[in-house]
Amino acid sequence: MDGWARVAHRFSGYYRSAEFWQPPRLSRREWMFIPFGEGAPLRHQSFSSMDDVRSFLLQRPTHSCFYSTAYWKRPFEAKMADKSWLGADLIFDLDGDHLPGVSDRDFPGMLALIQEQAWTLWSEFLEPEFGFKEEHLHVTFSGHRGFHLHYRDPTLVHLDSDARRELVAHIRGEGVDVAGRFGMYKDTNARGWSRRVREGVASTVATLQGITTGDTTKEDIKRLHDGVQRRRAHEGRTAGPHSVAAIRKLADTLSDPRRAERLLEGNFNVLKDGPKILFADLVATDASIVLGAAGETDEVVTIDTRRQIRWPTSLHGKCGLRVSTLPLSRLNPDRPGAYDALTEAVVFGTEVDRRMEMTVDDAVFGLHGRNIEASTGDVVEVTEAEEVFLSLKGWARKVT
Repeated sequence: MDGWARVAHRFSGYYRSAEFWQPPRLSRREWMFIPFGEGAPLRHQSFSSMDDVRSFLLQRPTHSCFYSTAYWKRPFEAKMADKSWLGADLIFDLDGDHLPGVSDRDFPGMLALIQEQAWTLWSEFLEPEFGFKEEHLHVTFSGHRGFHLHYRDPTLVHLDSDARRELVAHIRGEGVDVAGRFGMYKDTNARGWSRRVREGVASTVATLQGITTGDTTKEDIKRLHDGVQRRRAHEGRTAGPHSVAAIRKLADTLSDPRRAERLLEGNFNVLKDGPKILFADLVATDASIVLGAAGETDEVVTIDTRRQIRWPTSLHGKCGLRVSTLPLSRLNPDRPGAYDALTEAVVFGTEVDRRMEMTVDDAVFGLHGRNIEASTGDVVEVTEAEEVFLSLKGWARKVT
């Protein structure tokens, strides 16, 4: 069998014995399946039971499985206009490849960062500021580079895209006037964005000072630059300094401890107009959450009321890990017993009994507690699960 056929056979074996998770209101969901190889996605599928889903998957093992975040009166209709929209879950998609300056070549590091972001989204935004309740929350590991927070409050399923966009704008910190209202943010009892900006000023000053002392790495500087670029793109702004050189120049300005101290005391005018705007963007970027994009228009998944999302208990076709549900408490990375995707989402063999040759540079990976660093040409000894992972990501080829 060729590569795709081997992986499809393994996927089929998993689906034959898996305990499937059932979406609420199963019969109102539209399903979509992506086949292995070059075939077109199969959409507009509808099922009345999980037995029907299993039967479908055993007849044609698929690369990836999705179901709709929306509820439809007739999900099987081929035209969206004929489906009759009934509502949609609120979905917050946090994906590691959207984090500024982060590469999934360091797969464990990327997952650690995005899990931290997912917990921050809930603990600092959704619960305290929007009043969301844990009883309506469903948390999943996406199976690859992030986490999904599904919120299913019956009173919110009818929110349209504009209402959902307001939630996203607040989380992103869009329109937060850091420079113009800095004095108001000094209150130590402040909450919400007032508190975030106050804390973000101190964090950003320390990061910028680290550039001149060598404590801030080139990767950190790239992350700062990418974050500002993303923020400005979302807000449709192009004017003002935002290059790496401008960030380094701002860092040089704050290398003077007296100037930095005045800034921390609230004297924002210690900076000239251009650097002041750049500093404000860096502060807001530091305190915001980056939500996963839904497509080429960069509309986030939360806004899309017709979105397809990966089905929990299915396998992710880009790495072979399981899309998995987890309790909210285990999303907190600082809590004992925090969720470990690289162990708990593994479904294939864990015995080191095969070899692969790397085809990419500077890759960091490893499942079930293993840590492997390798580059092009290196031959690594791996498990079945790691072989599937590397094959699907295109990072290595099997050594015969």
